Amino acid sequence: MNQIAPPKPKPLARTAKGRKPQYFADPATHTLLSMVLALTQELSVARDRIDTLERLLDRAGVLSAKTVEDYLPTADEAAARSTLRAGMIRRIFRAAEKQAQNLEDTGAAPEVMDTLS
Repeated sequence: MNQIAPPKPKPLARTAKGRKPQYFADPATHTLLSMVLALTQELSVARDRIDTLERLLDRAGVLSAKTVEDYLPTADEAAARSTLRAGMIRRIFRAAEKQAQNLEDTGAAPEVMDTLS
């Protein structure tokens, strides 16, 4: 018998059509919320993957979860982590730093500057 293959479904659009809803009067607040939600999603996925790796290593007898928990980095490893962490923090807060610098350059009121530091 000849079987007819079912039609392939059309791929879904990668982006939604139309305007995105805006929940806050200030577009900057909306942008910040979007960034925080994206970071939360990325962190959640990363944690799931780390958990998977730890469990697989534990099941295979390669590395126990306790070994991971008890691990203490060497001074060189801690310094490398610190450098990576500082770079990440700098990248995350770059936009706020630029905004604060712009406000400072334009002579913004000190109380505005205090809210950004």
